[in-house]
Amino acid sequence: MVNTSGTQDSKQDPKRRRPVSAEEEHSKLNESDEEMFAQLDSTVFKRFFYYASPYKRAMLTATIAVIGFTAANLSIPLLVKFGIDGAIRKGDSNLLTIIAMTLVGVAALYWFTHFLQQVLITRVALRVLYDIRADMFLQLQRLALSFSDKTPIGALMARMFGDVGALQEMLESSIEIIGDILTLFGIVVILLILDWELALFTLSIVPFLILIRLIWQPIARRAFLRMRRNSSVVGVYLDQNVSGIRVVQALNRQEENHGIMGGKVHTFFWSTVRAARLGGVLMPTVELMTGTALAIVLVYGGGRVLNGTTEVGTMVAFLLFVQRFFEPIRTLTMHYALLQRAVASGHRIFELLDIPLDIEDKPDAPPIGEVKGHIEFKNVTFGYDPARPILRNINFMAEPGQTIALVGPTGSGKTSITALAHRFYDVQEGSITIDGQDIRDVTQESLGDVMGMVLQEPFLFSKTVLENVRYNTVDATRKDVVSACKVIGAHDFVMQLENGYDTTLEQRGSNLSVGQRQLLSFARALVADPKILVLDEATANIDSYTERIIQDALKKLLEGRTALVIAHRLSTIRNSDRIIVVRDGEIIESGTHDALVGTGGLYAQLWQTNYTSFDDIAGNADDITGVPASST
Repeated sequence: MVNTSGTQDSKQDPKRRRPVSAEEEHSKLNESDEEMFAQLDSTVFKRFFYYASPYKRAMLTATIAVIGFTAANLSIPLLVKFGIDGAIRKGDSNLLTIIAMTLVGVAALYWFTHFLQQVLITRVALRVLYDIRADMFLQLQRLALSFSDKTPIGALMARMFGDVGALQEMLESSIEIIGDILTLFGIVVILLILDWELALFTLSIVPFLILIRLIWQPIARRAFLRMRRNSSVVGVYLDQNVSGIRVVQALNRQEENHGIMGGKVHTFFWSTVRAARLGGVLMPTVELMTGTALAIVLVYGGGRVLNGTTEVGTMVAFLLFVQRFFEPIRTLTMHYALLQRAVASGHRIFELLDIPLDIEDKPDAPPIGEVKGHIEFKNVTFGYDPARPILRNINFMAEPGQTIALVGPTGSGKTSITALAHRFYDVQEGSITIDGQDIRDVTQESLGDVMGMVLQEPFLFSKTVLENVRYNTVDATRKDVVSACKVIGAHDFVMQLENGYDTTLEQRGSNLSVGQRQLLSFARALVADPKILVLDEATANIDSYTERIIQDALKKLLEGRTALVIAHRLSTIRNSDRIIVVRDGEIIESGTHDALVGTGGLYAQLWQTNYTSFDDIAGNADDITGVPASST
């Protein structure tokens, strides 16, 4: 999608979702985590393992390896029992040798299956995480500007990396969890077969452990959710202060911000400590249960050995199985803490992925095709909050090749008009057509192919000059880029850079002046060659000398193109085919420069009093005309 500000829109997923307003999206992201958690406890796992479904073969192989691993683990105590009761007590050295060799073979199987499951599950985990991050990135690219306007970047980064990392830990441990559960059930069955009375006495402490777990679980759940939320708060504040470091230093806010950040980190620290304490509180409990179970086996089982009811090998096997029984309980305890973090993170990730798209293509929407550039606004009404429209009854037309200038005080709605033309938002009433086609009836991708935009603050990426200029026209050659820069007047300063067009720009192009960055954004628009061009106060940050260069270049850039130009300085738009004066979301005047000057309206009053910009009147045209603008 052509967008010379440096962003691109992706194709919309044809799957339709229930329309939700921007306000609902924003409030949804800020709902109580505890309330949402109860609803998504099982859903998160279903959604997560849906991402793993393309890798069923590897998952199946890993599961088979887990079964082999569990079988090897459970067979060792049984072999020890048979060695004691069947070989040592009977003095059968041959049988003892066979059992010893079998133990070595089982140990080798134990090692191989453990290695295989770890390799397979790690590979699957990395692929699943790649898919999730790709979907998250695509979703962020597709969401309407109403979402990005209200969502802090730091919160999105926390979801993209911290939360996805928690899911990685969960998937890598998922196979181990299966193995632990199989081990627990296997041990219970074997113990009951070996000696059901001793087994029942030994396992009598398990209900107490379950009771403790039921009490602990909801407390730990809330603690981990609180920890994740506080982590996001820290990330958001950090992002804001790093992004606005120039303002921070200019206003000498370092000490105050350090104190605020310290408070947020302190809150996050103690929520993490609480979560860690709750995550580790069960471990000593399990150890206590293990010791108690071993004591039961020694006392009760030893008595049964002395009276001949139970064999020595059976009691030894019980001791080994009891240790193995509580080992998976210990690991499951640790895994449960991990699962708490993962489910909380999964809730936040899938919450983002499930935000419905405000701007979607209609089913089977056709591309817009070749256009001449005829634009028409018909009775357009729009508001970011539907209850409070900021544009009302906007009507105007741009013929192919015409330049239409939009002027008016700050906040009058000029940028909103151009955003609607680019379909960053949908109109509430009325329609916008290009060559007679309603832009809501064609694909957004094709709309972007015929429309370009140059913003007041050009965004350059940490790429070479060449890559930045052809950012949205990847098939452009170096010759095309150089030619565009020469037309715009950027070639000379580019060649003075260390590596010319191969010079890598710093973050946001900070190693260039504002004027130079704007020149490159103009070159980017020229290379893209859109039929319709939107200029959002593109010369506002350029000095007078550079402006003269750009004014000459703009004549070539706009030649044969329909242009919507937002301008504050009247000198930059006096030669436009039509000037539209916007105030308080309504068009109050329209015409050429000479015609508007002759009408004696707001534009004429501003021009005749030698104001150079609508911003000079501080949004109050009454000071110029002496009458309310609505009467002008």
